[in-house]
Amino acid sequence: MGLLQEKLAKHPFYALAKDVKDRGIYPYFREIEGKQGTEVEMGGHHVLMFGSNAYTGLTGDERIIEAGCAAMRKYGSGCAGSRFLNGTLDIHVQLERELADFVGMDDALCFATGFTVNSGVIPQLVGKDDYIICDDRDHASIVDGRRLSFATQMRYKHNDMADLERVLQRCAPDAVKLIVVDGVFSMEGDLCKLPEIVELKKKYNATIMVDEAHGIGVFGRQGRGVCDHFGLTKDVDLIMGTFSKSLASIGGFIAADQVTIDSLRHTARTYIFSASCTPAATAAAMEALHIIQNEPERLKALWDVTHYALKRFREEGFEIGDTESPIIPLYVRDIEKTFTVVARAFEEGVFINPVIPPACAPQDTLVRYALMANHTKEQVDLSVERLKKVFKELDIIK
Repeated sequence: MGLLQEKLAKHPFYALAKDVKDRGIYPYFREIEGKQGTEVEMGGHHVLMFGSNAYTGLTGDERIIEAGCAAMRKYGSGCAGSRFLNGTLDIHVQLERELADFVGMDDALCFATGFTVNSGVIPQLVGKDDYIICDDRDHASIVDGRRLSFATQMRYKHNDMADLERVLQRCAPDAVKLIVVDGVFSMEGDLCKLPEIVELKKKYNATIMVDEAHGIGVFGRQGRGVCDHFGLTKDVDLIMGTFSKSLASIGGFIAADQVTIDSLRHTARTYIFSASCTPAATAAAMEALHIIQNEPERLKALWDVTHYALKRFREEGFEIGDTESPIIPLYVRDIEKTFTVVARAFEEGVFINPVIPPACAPQDTLVRYALMANHTKEQVDLSVERLKKVFKELDIIK
């Protein structure tokens, strides 16, 4: 074994992965044998799917599949280059215009993934004399984006507005102060305190970027996101979103005023130096965007089943924290038990996801249960009963 391999083998997560594999409770990289819906086949095992981000339930929609196929027939399988050079298609530009209009901004740029939006945009917005200010539970893509910047990096305690103000008070008054925050926090399911953040923005002349990865298709009018939900779109400077969740595809976007977008178009490295979104992914996202705008009953169904699930989990004594979304954290508060819960739930026919450090603090481990618009109350009831059995077996709930 070489020096590199020796070093990697000593990493705590390598050891943890090996340990849970040896004990038969390794929960990752399970193979799905078909379309991802509310029920799936995994390794010959039939399970209820409550571990997906497909909130609108559109990943298997035939209209979206056909839109992707039609785009491949017209444009081919890929663009063979970046948007900056030979990789811009007319459907890229059309989708950007529609996304900008949807979220209430002047213009937008589409990236190959949501992760590369944050990792590419954030470093280009601020420089060495500026500040990046993040909630300490922001997504990993935001964390990596700020790490690539030369700006002074500051964090505030999760949703603690007094702490955010304390951070802002330490900044130079005339410097750019970029507050980057998740609209919906992807593990705990709670919302950012956008009204209070906007008040502080105005008080300290700051700039706000909201990551709407888990807000688009879920909150606001026609699923326009958390900024629209609070009626504060005009007070937000940049809105980021992904295609891989409610828009049933792969990719991401940033939307803002024209000056900001024109600047990013020529400076964001993950935009300039990455191949552009494939024709199929672009067309699929655009068709999904049309569907969620034209089918308000889909959003209503998502919230109906979400409210029902929240009620059922509370009735059965699960600890679910402060979630306000279709993301329901079921707290375990023990790393070993978290892996065991996921393995036992899978045996009982329910697929859920473990959340362990670094995605949370060691004392806050949980399993993440997420809903789609096409889940039924019967599926929720069945999953709650099976999860209650597992949680009781492990003495997590009484």
